[in-house]
Amino acid sequence: MSMAVEIRQVPPVRKELKKFVQFGIDLYKGNDCYVPPLVSDEIETLMPDKNPAFDHCEAQAFMAWRDGKPMGRILALINHRVNERTGKKEARFGMVDFIDDAEVSEALFDAAEKWARDHGMTEIIGPMGFTDMDHEGMLIDGFDELGTMATIYNYPYYPSHVERRGFAKDIDWVEYRITIPDKLPDKFTRVADIVRRKYNLRTIRFTNRSKLKAEYGHALFNLINEAYDKLYGYSPLTDKQIDYYIDKYIGVLRLDCVSIIVDADSKLVGVGISLPSLSKGLRAANGKMLPFGWAHLLKGIYGKNDVVDLMLIAVSEEYQSKGVNSLLFADLAPTYVKNGYKYAESNLELEDNTHVQMQWQYFDRRLHRRRRAYRKQL
Repeated sequence: MSMAVEIRQVPPVRKELKKFVQFGIDLYKGNDCYVPPLVSDEIETLMPDKNPAFDHCEAQAFMAWRDGKPMGRILALINHRVNERTGKKEARFGMVDFIDDAEVSEALFDAAEKWARDHGMTEIIGPMGFTDMDHEGMLIDGFDELGTMATIYNYPYYPSHVERRGFAKDIDWVEYRITIPDKLPDKFTRVADIVRRKYNLRTIRFTNRSKLKAEYGHALFNLINEAYDKLYGYSPLTDKQIDYYIDKYIGVLRLDCVSIIVDADSKLVGVGISLPSLSKGLRAANGKMLPFGWAHLLKGIYGKNDVVDLMLIAVSEEYQSKGVNSLLFADLAPTYVKNGYKYAESNLELEDNTHVQMQWQYFDRRLHRRRRAYRKQL
């Protein structure tokens, strides 16, 4: 006879956090669509002395156990910076995974919701992370599609467990798979050319990471803060977080997949960051950089690959809704063709962000994944 579910708090120490992270990988063993994260990255995200988000966030991880075996996990967190901006008392849940067992999911959400109430919160949303750089949104459609490094994969039974708890849709994100044409549509290139000349803009590329970091590193993330400021749940990045992400991400970029738009004074007004898909490389690495995980990731970045992930597009508020996005894709598309990329993954786009989605109207595309943020009053 099975014992009752036991919920344990996970202390923020590496050994215990590794169990928390590893459960989220082990649960999907044998699933062809799941893309595991790097265990070391996930652990670092959860450590207050490593992740600068803890300067204005607090969090508690929980695991569900039965008969001495892990059955589920959940992270409850509060982003005080966002709450100060919105005036809400809002908690978040994330990193949630569980077997298809109501007793397990109920116990996990009981723990997360109680923690949120004990900290004075009146509502909870999720799945969300500390910042927009973390994974967010529960998959509700597209379970038979290979995921990306930037997105969450979950089993089809997850939404029903969440909705049974009284959570309701707050907002959806959509994801497109775009076919990269050998030649850009004439109308698209005309739009890009008109926008370029009208606003006296130009695109630039870098071949040196140190130069990119020195000239536009901080400007890039400040632009993200500006461009994303009004988006759902956005948490503005602090200078400390910006330094953290510069060191974390610029070193792994493939520079020919990065396009920067500047005005006549060389001021940054737009950026498009893409990366050859690491989905297969991460699956081969199975969460580990050593001994050979790094080789699988390098192969994904610089080896043969027919998919490119559109990781981030940001345009300054002054130039939004003026067709500036077209310059980025017009600049990057020839590189994609040269590198042999046949498809582009849009990754998450808010369902009501029509300005972003309109940029794909000139291309063959299909909406192949949808994910959801849920909200519940406590």
